[in-house]
Amino acid sequence: MLSERQQQIMDESIKIIDDKGIQGLTIKNLSKAIGISEPGIYRHFESKTEILLSILNNFKEMAEMLSGLMKDFEGTALEKIDFMFSGMLDMFSETPSMVSVIFSEEIFKNEELLKLNITEILNIHAQNTEYIIEKGQEENNVRKDIEVKTLALIIMGSLRLLVKRWDLNNHNFDLNNEGSKLIKGLDKILRCPDINLN
Repeated sequence: MLSERQQQIMDESIKIIDDKGIQGLTIKNLSKAIGISEPGIYRHFESKTEILLSILNNFKEMAEMLSGLMKDFEGTALEKIDFMFSGMLDMFSETPSMVSVIFSEEIFKNEELLKLNITEILNIHAQNTEYIIEKGQEENNVRKDIEVKTLALIIMGSLRLLVKRWDLNNHNFDLNNEGSKLIKGLDKILRCPDINLN
C-alpha cells in the first residue's frame, strides 16, 4: 500500500515526464516541484527507477483490473470494446499527463527492468483484446475472416494513434467525441458481414 507522499511523488513524476520528458525527471526537479528536500524523496523511494517502476506497477494493476472487468462484463464483443475504449478515453481526458507515460514505451527501452514492465502491460492489453475478439467470434458477432491477432492490432493501434494525435495536438479536440466516432468505425470493421447494422 502506497503512502500519501509516495502517491504524490508518483503523480508529480508523471507531470514532469509530460512537461519535460523523461530527461526532466530528476530527483532535484521532483523535490523542487513537491517542495521537499532531495533526501526527503529518497526516504520514500530509493531511486528514480523505483519511482518509475511504481508508476508502471499502478498501470499494470489498472490493466489487470480492466481485464477482470471484461471477463465478467455481460455483452457482445463490440459492447465490451466500446466499454473498454470509453473507460480509457475518460481516464486520459481527466489526466492527460498519463499519456506521456502509457504511450511512450520508447522512454523505457534503455532500462531492462522498466522495459519488461511496460511489455507486460502491453501484453495484458493485447491478451484482453484478443480474448474479447475470440469470444465474439465464438458467439458469431465478430467476423471470422480476419484472424484474432490482426483484429486486436487494428483495435489497439487505432486507440493508440488517436490518443497520441490528441496529445501531440495539445488536446485541441474532444477525445471522447473522436473516440466515439472511432468506436463506430471499428464496430463496422469487426462486425460479421452478415449481421444487420440497423
